[in-house]
Amino acid sequence: MKSFTVLISGGGSNLKALLDACACGEIPARVNTVIADRECSGRQHAEAAAVPFVLVDRKRADFAAALAAAMPAATDLVVLAGFLSILPPALVAHFPQRIINLHPSLLPKYGGAGMYGLRVHQAVLDAGERESGCTVHYVDSGIDSGAVIAQARVPVLADDMPHTLQARIQPQEHRLLTETVARLLAT
Repeated sequence: MKSFTVLISGGGSNLKALLDACACGEIPARVNTVIADRECSGRQHAEAAAVPFVLVDRKRADFAAALAAAMPAATDLVVLAGFLSILPPALVAHFPQRIINLHPSLLPKYGGAGMYGLRVHQAVLDAGERESGCTVHYVDSGIDSGAVIAQARVPVLADDMPHTLQARIQPQEHRLLTETVARLLAT
């Protein structure tokens, strides 16, 4: 059975969607490890599913080496699901076209350094966009610059605030990420 590693930094709603999809067979694989770069409430999802959890503090001087050491050798795919740290180039090179990221916008718009969470949604609203959404893309040596794998679109409503736009995009994130992981691991 194929396995994948999930990297998180926050609440872990996308991790929960992945774990649920594995449990019901929607994703024909298992999560072998969850790695976080900070203490976060997403840890509870890993523990509830009896999946090993590893905390690799992003402030460690040896963060790159510790992150690489935490990755199981038999990892078919690495999924960044709300992971806010930049991956070391050596780790990206070790898993070519096997690391994916979920981003809360329609890349290439509103990606790059400092663009995450509510900041992305505020930028979309400030620009007067009529639609937003989410993107799953391959991770390369840049920030949100890898090839797009899949996107889901969501209309921006006239009365949207960053948190309301985020709330409408989040279910699409869960669907898009689980479908993409299932498709990538099926090949």
